[in-house]
Amino acid sequence: MAVSVLVTGGAGYIGSHACKALRNAGFEPITYDNLCTGWAEAVKFGPFEQGDLLDRARLDEVLAKHRPVAIMHFAALSQVGEAMREPGKYWRGNVSASLNLIEAAVAAGVKSFVFSSTCATYGDHDGVVLDENTPQTPLNAYGASKRAIEDMLKDFGASDGLSSVIFRYFNVAGADPDSEVGEFHQPETHLVPLILDAIDGKRPALTIHGTDYPTPDGTCIRDYVHVMDLVDAHVLGLRYLLDGKVAPGGHEVFCLGTGNGFSVREVIDHSRHVTNRPVPLTEGPRRGGDAVKLVSGSEKAISVLGWQPDRSTLPQMIGDAWRWHQNGGYER
Repeated sequence: MAVSVLVTGGAGYIGSHACKALRNAGFEPITYDNLCTGWAEAVKFGPFEQGDLLDRARLDEVLAKHRPVAIMHFAALSQVGEAMREPGKYWRGNVSASLNLIEAAVAAGVKSFVFSSTCATYGDHDGVVLDENTPQTPLNAYGASKRAIEDMLKDFGASDGLSSVIFRYFNVAGADPDSEVGEFHQPETHLVPLILDAIDGKRPALTIHGTDYPTPDGTCIRDYVHVMDLVDAHVLGLRYLLDGKVAPGGHEVFCLGTGNGFSVREVIDHSRHVTNRPVPLTEGPRRGGDAVKLVSGSEKAISVLGWQPDRSTLPQMIGDAWRWHQNGGYER
C-alpha cells in the first residue's frame, strides 16, 4: 500500500501537478485545500480533504486519519501587488497558517517537511544569479512571509527534530503535457496565461507593467521553470528526506531555476511564435514591489538531488500551457 503525503494547496496550480508526480512516484497524495484559490476539479490523483490551515482541529483530524510520512506545503497567498496593499493578510494567511500546520505536524509525529518557498525572499539583486547563500532582503510581505516560514522550519528542527527541504524558485509556467491539470486562476495574474488570454480574446490586451526598467528592452527579467520540472524536484526532495539524507532536525535549501532570465517582451515574442497569433498589448506603469531581475541557478539541486530541468524552455512551457489553455481550464 502506498504511503501517504499530505499536500497543502493540492487543488492549486503547482500542488495539483505535484499530486500527479507523487502518484506516479508511488505515493498517495492527500490534498488539503480550502478551495479559496484552488479547484476541486484539479484533485484527481488521491483523496481530498477540504479544510483551512488555520483550523487546527481539522488539521489534527486529517493527520490522524491518513498518518502521512511527510508534508508538502504549497498553500499560500502569492500576489505581489496584493501583498503590498494588504501585508496583514499575508502575515496571517501565510505565516500564521504555516505555524498552525507545523505545530500540527510535530504533534502528529510527522518529521519530514517539504516547503515551497520563493526567490522573492531575495529581493532585488540586479545582475546576480541567485543561489542558496544570496542574502535575503525581500521587497514585499509575500517574500517576507516566506522567509519567516523558512526560519520557522529551522527553529522547529532545532526544538522538535522536524527535518525539512526548502525550495526557492520564482516564475513557474507550463502545464501537464497530458492536460489533466494546468494553470487556471481567478483572477489571473501570471504572465504566460495572461498572454494566452489576450491571444485568445479572453481579455482585451496584455498590459506590460513597466517599460523603463534598466534592462535591454526596458521590461523586467525573470527565470522560468516548467511546472513539471518543478514538481519533479519536490519529489526528489521528499525522497532525500525519507532516505535520511537530511539529519534529524536539519534542513536543506535548494534554488530551482535555469540560470537564464527572459524579459517580459521576450516571453511575449515566444508566445507569438508558438501560437502563430498576434498578442494585443498595452503599456502601463511599474507595479510596486517588482524587482528588476531575478534569475536563479540550480547547481546544488542538480548535483545533490540529481534534478534535471529538461522541460524548462520557453517553447515547451508556452506550448504545454497553450494546449491546456485551449481545453478551457476549470469552471466553477
